[in-house]
Amino acid sequence: MNTKKILMVLTSHAELGNTGEKTGFWVEEFAAPYYTFKAAGIQITLASPLGGQPPIDPKSEMADFQTPATVKYFKDTEAQQLIANTQVLSQISADDFDAVFYPGGHGPLWDLTDNNDSIQLIEQFLAANKPVATVCHATAALLNVKDSAGEYAIKDKAISGFTNSEEAAVQLTDIVPFLLEDELVKRGSDYQKIDDWHAFAVQDALFITGQNPASSSLVANKLLNQLTS
Repeated sequence: MNTKKILMVLTSHAELGNTGEKTGFWVEEFAAPYYTFKAAGIQITLASPLGGQPPIDPKSEMADFQTPATVKYFKDTEAQQLIANTQVLSQISADDFDAVFYPGGHGPLWDLTDNNDSIQLIEQFLAANKPVATVCHATAALLNVKDSAGEYAIKDKAISGFTNSEEAAVQLTDIVPFLLEDELVKRGSDYQKIDDWHAFAVQDALFITGQNPASSSLVANKLLNQLTS
């Protein structure tokens, strides 16, 4: 059996608006899927817009947000080396992978929403009938992806992502460049959510999306099922 290959795309954006605070990717949303894929024998490649070390959201390193997967990651020098040496997104081809997974954190709102390399990559995955998975704020990477007819690819698709009420709860409504829930609705998606901070993931055709950090394992497992079924 051929080893399946998953590309994981992380943000390179470190600044939380003009607050002077830092952001980046949320460790749990990388770590939980990474270990899920690794345990299944998946070959994993990491990429980011700038390559090299993507910024970690410092809040995701706080004690309150640790899970078994993050504890494992912070002891795992091999995984940390992989993160420190992500490939440059513009040099990645969808032809080399079976699926793509975008971990969240606030960073993607800034650097993956309008990133042409990312948009073209996702369009290539979809055109090749390969699944695209995102969790939390990383669903922003889908906002400007178009289908072959020039329509938004998520139009009429069941899609989830970080909710307006969750953004309000973390007091970043006025800091983020846009509210993800609002933009997903504007693109014509069938936006779906459950109660704040509960795990929720939805699959529609090639899209697998999760609402928040708690949803990262659900998304990863749905993606694995899609690849191995």
